[in-house]
Amino acid sequence: MGGRVTRVFRNFNVENRARREIAKEKPTPAPRHPAARLDAMADSPEIKEEVLRKDDRFLTLLKDVYVESRDPPVRVKDEGGERLPSKQEEKRLTKLGHLEALDVKQVPKGKISLVEALTLLNNHKLQPQIWTAEKIAAEYSLELKEVNSILEFFIPFTVQEFPKETRKAITSHKPKKLA
Repeated sequence: MGGRVTRVFRNFNVENRARREIAKEKPTPAPRHPAARLDAMADSPEIKEEVLRKDDRFLTLLKDVYVESRDPPVRVKDEGGERLPSKQEEKRLTKLGHLEALDVKQVPKGKISLVEALTLLNNHKLQPQIWTAEKIAAEYSLELKEVNSILEFFIPFTVQEFPKETRKAITSHKPKKLA
C-alpha cells in the first residue's frame, strides 16, 4: 500500500519537472590543469624532436646489457588430493563368501565392506548365540562399541513367503463398494 502512495507523489507533474530541468542552462565544466593537457605539448616541435632523437650513449649502454632468463624447475603436483596420509594404513583381506566378484579385495582395518556388513548382520540375525558382538569385532577388526551400534541400528530385510491358502484367500477377497 505504501508503494502506491509514493508512486503517486513521484509521478506527480513529471512532464513539467522534466521540461524545466532540460531548459536549465548547463553548467560550464571546471578548467583543466595545464599539466594535464598532453595534446598541447605533443604539438610543439621541440618535444617531437626530443622523442624521436636517438642518444648514442644510451644505445651503447643498452648493447652492454645481457639478460639471461631461466624458468624455475617445474614442480609436479600431487594428484592424491589435499591431504596425504601420515602413516601407511593397515589393510586386511576381506572375508568373502559366494559374493566374491561383487566386493573389494582389501579394506583398511577398522572398516568393513558392504558385502561383509550384510554378511555379519545376517549371521547375527540367524545365530545370535554364536555371532556375538565380541566375536564380530574380533573377526572383522572393528571396535566393540561400533559393532554394538551396527547390531542395534541396522537390521537386514526379511523375506516372508505366504502359504498358498492365505494367498488364495487374499486374491479371492472382493473389495466392498462405497455407497
